[in-house]
Amino acid sequence: MAIIGKSAPGVDRGLPEVVPRHFGTMLLFNVSSYDIVHLNYMNIELGIWEISVLALLREAPMHPYQMQTLLRLRHKDEILALKRGSLYHAIGRLVKADLIAAKSTSRDGRRPERTTYSITPVGRKEFSRVLRQIIATPRRESSEFMAAMSFLVHLTPAEALPRLEERAHRLESEIALRGAGVSAALEHVLRINLVESEYLIAMLKAELAWVRGLMDEILTGKLSWDLKSVLKGARISAQSAGRAKE
Repeated sequence: MAIIGKSAPGVDRGLPEVVPRHFGTMLLFNVSSYDIVHLNYMNIELGIWEISVLALLREAPMHPYQMQTLLRLRHKDEILALKRGSLYHAIGRLVKADLIAAKSTSRDGRRPERTTYSITPVGRKEFSRVLRQIIATPRRESSEFMAAMSFLVHLTPAEALPRLEERAHRLESEIALRGAGVSAALEHVLRINLVESEYLIAMLKAELAWVRGLMDEILTGKLSWDLKSVLKGARISAQSAGRAKE
């Protein structure tokens, strides 16, 4: 198999045993099918869906319906939107990258055919590598609440306080509910299977503490703002920016 690319002397393309052949201003690289697969999986960005599929198949070969059932039974719906399309999309990407492979196809009565997948040796290595990397590397994740806080200035302190109080009460309820769920689950599973729930509860508690602290600062006047003055300053700034562009 061959890959055509522009000539780039001194650039390591990371291809094992690649033998270039000059063809005009282009380079023709002789690359095996293994090399193409290797490039595919090295370039794929594994999301939480792909990681979930690899984790399940590391346990045993299974078909998509089994995967979806296990994800529900294990309450992974708290971290995944259990949409059938998302699961099949992840499976397709993993097959294309040679991280998983179709093992067999079967039919039960009049039901549609079901393809059973298994993880490949490359998939096992990539799963472990990516999982270690995600756990070790902090990553800023989008938050609707954080975005809303950036616009808190558009409410008056009197408007913001009851909304923050309402959020605090809801956080307390969710913390209590999830805590009870973890306690009940510990009677049936090992704690290691619930660490993601513990993490979620810890994040909720941290958010609650921050919200309560912010409320205290607003109540004591340590944090205050005047909405009319803020809007007036924003209009002046916007007008100045418009004139600068002209």
